[in-house]
Order: sequence, then structure tokens, then C-alpha cells
Amino acid sequence: MSLKKAEYSKIKGFVLLKDGTIYDPFIRINKRSDILIKDGIINQIKNNIPNKSNYKIINCKDEVITNGFIDLHSHFREPGFEIKETIRTGSSAAFYGGYTRICTMPNTKPVIDTPELVQYLINQSKSLPVYIHPIGAITKGQDGKELAEIGGMVESGAVGISDDGIPLKNSYLLRMALEYSKKFNIPVINHAEDIYLVNEGLMNEGINSLKLGLPGNPDIAESSMIFRDLSIADYVGGKLHIPHVSSYKSLRIINQFKKMGLKVTAEVTPHHLCLTDDILFDFNTNAKVAPPIRTKKDRDALMKAVQVGIIDCIATDHAPHSIEDKEKDFKNASCGMIGLESAFGLVHKKLSNKMNLESIINLFTIKPSNIINITPNLIQIGNLAELNIINPNYEWTFNKKHIFSKSKNTPIIGKKLKGKVSVTINKGFISNCKTS
Repeated sequence: MSLKKAEYSKIKGFVLLKDGTIYDPFIRINKRSDILIKDGIINQIKNNIPNKSNYKIINCKDEVITNGFIDLHSHFREPGFEIKETIRTGSSAAFYGGYTRICTMPNTKPVIDTPELVQYLINQSKSLPVYIHPIGAITKGQDGKELAEIGGMVESGAVGISDDGIPLKNSYLLRMALEYSKKFNIPVINHAEDIYLVNEGLMNEGINSLKLGLPGNPDIAESSMIFRDLSIADYVGGKLHIPHVSSYKSLRIINQFKKMGLKVTAEVTPHHLCLTDDILFDFNTNAKVAPPIRTKKDRDALMKAVQVGIIDCIATDHAPHSIEDKEKDFKNASCGMIGLESAFGLVHKKLSNKMNLESIINLFTIKPSNIINITPNLIQIGNLAELNIINPNYEWTFNKKHIFSKSKNTPIIGKKLKGKVSVTINKGFISNCKTS
């Protein structure tokens, strides 16, 4: 099966998913079966459902039917930066990458720091094929001075709080945020970089930064901030989630606090998990991210941390930028890359010889779900279908035709991936695909 470069469509009538293996970690199902969907609702789940002339048949032989993916960390840029991405284009990118639920970060213009803006994002997504779960700002305007309306935002649908790429320098405010968030059982997500140690570093500080003549951002900028944040969380309680972990030093600290019983979770991005700073030898600004992509030692440690559970889930940090943002000298180019369409294929290729398929799927489904306390529509009769059909053995080269984001800033173009989401079904929509 292959996707066509076209809009998703509404499901009308019957769709029969034939001869697939159903894997739903939420209800612990792992079995071969057919699924019949009627007008977007799961109608039957059983073996050998007979074909009928009015059924659209999707052959799922050698494929896995599983839950839609959940991304804890995406930037859809609306409101304020629609030239880079909109809720509609971001939703299309997510849907074609297998994501049915997206947590959007608050660094828009205006900043998502009020209940009304949280509700605005949710309302904008109602006619789209993915669910939007906004993350509100920790502080008003992300200025690090005064807590935002956390209770009101949660009441309106926010699933966490973060000042995103702006680290919370004021330790007392982080303490207050953790204290307050306990009332709502939501995670506090602080960008883990000490900006004074970053000191305008543009890439990982090490041998490659010396070779390239670029200022370095040392790994201790991340690990020292993580230690501070975890120490405060250990003192006051609360639910801390650490975004885009990039270094082995950070992993040692996270593991230490997890062993102490602290309620902490952590994510890794596909690019930190799968790439090294060697990718910057041609000064590709599409690989400029914060925190920076680090060394092979860091990458290998991250892969091991995913295997043993120090890292809880995969999150894309999908960060679209315009051509003007990226086609600058390395110092002045914006940080960030897109990742929704390539995430599964990139991660699965790297981990498939180290983890089984079910464990990899868990990193995209049940594990992020547990962090934000959102349960998707399960694979049960009577539920709205919220599904992915995955071909785990499909080898493909990622290129621009696979990008549905409004922006194209990724160094993954031309990379060979393994494993692909063939079809996504959610909210009564289906991604356009070849059927048989």
C-alpha cells in the first residue's frame, strides 16, 4: 500500500481491514483478525469476515493494526506563525505519519497562556483528522516572571504546562509550578538547558565543533539543569517530564532519580536517538536543533536507555520553519526540524534489531498516553476507529513527496527508512491509500 499526495477523506460506508495482526497494548490484544468499520465506527472484530461488494477492502496481510500514535511535543505555530505551519497543515503531517493525537507547545503569538487560547486550539481541530491536546505555558507570556492561569487552562483542556524552548531560570517558580500542578496531575515540562552554560553554543561541544569552528554547547548545560529540576521535584513532589533528552550524562541523572522512586518521565526525539553530530559536517542548518544532536556515545546511550526504560517515550519536537529561517549562516539559522512524517520509519529502522515491534509501538502509543493521562479510542467494537496499519518490513527512502507539513526543514530527506504507516484512520477520516 502507498499513500497518495492528496487530502484525507471521510469514511462513508464499510471498510474491511483484512488479515492483519491486531496489537492494542491498552487492552493487551495481540492476535490475527479482521476489522470491519462502518462510517468510522468499529462494527466487527473477528476472523474471516466475508467480503461484500459494497466494502472497501484493505489487505493487511503481514501488517499490524494498532492504535494511533501520540506525540507529546509538536509545534503547529498557529496562532501567529502560520507561514511556517497551521493547525490544518500540521494535522495533515501528523495524520500521514500515523499520529492521531498531538500535544502542541505554547510558543505561538500570542503565547498559549489562557483558557480561551487553549479552547481556541481545540476548537480549530474539531474538523481535522487528529485530536489536539494543548500544552499551556508555565508563565504568562513565557516571560518567566509570573505563573499563568494553570487551573483554567487545564479546565479548558490543557494536558501539561511548559515554557517550551525558554528554560525556567527562576527555581522558585519551578517549585510553585510543580506544587500547583499536583492538584491536576499534569506534567511540568521544562526545557532542560542552562542558558549560561549554553553560552551561544551552536552545536554539541566536542571534537566536531572544533573541526567545524563552531561554538559548542556542552552536554552539562542539559544535565546540570535536569539535576536542578529533579532535585526540586524530589523536594516538593509533582510530576516532572523531561523533554528531548540528548546526552548520556543526563541519562545517568534521570536513572538515579528514577531509582529513588521520583515521579519523573523522559522523552527522546527521533533525531537525537538516531543521528550524530557528524551530520553537521556540511553545515546543514536543517540539523541545527536545541538541544543539539550529540556524539555516537550519546546516541548509543539513548538507544540503550529506551530499551531499559530510562527513556519513556518518543516525541518528535516537530518544529517547522520557513526557508528564510533556515537558509542563513549557521549562527543565525533557527533551531528545529520537522519530524512527524518520518518519525516511525527512522526510529523503527534504528531499534528493530534491538527491540520487538510491539515494544517500539509502545513508545508511540501507550507510553506517551500514560504521561498525559489521555486514553485513545481502543480497538473494541462500538468505538470510533483510531487506528494505524503498519508495514514493519517496508523499506523506503524519505523524500519531499512524503512531507505534508507546510515546511520542509529536515536533514532526513534522502535517508533510507524501514517500517511505514500505510494507513491511518481517525475521527471518521482515512488517509488516502491504495486498496486491494
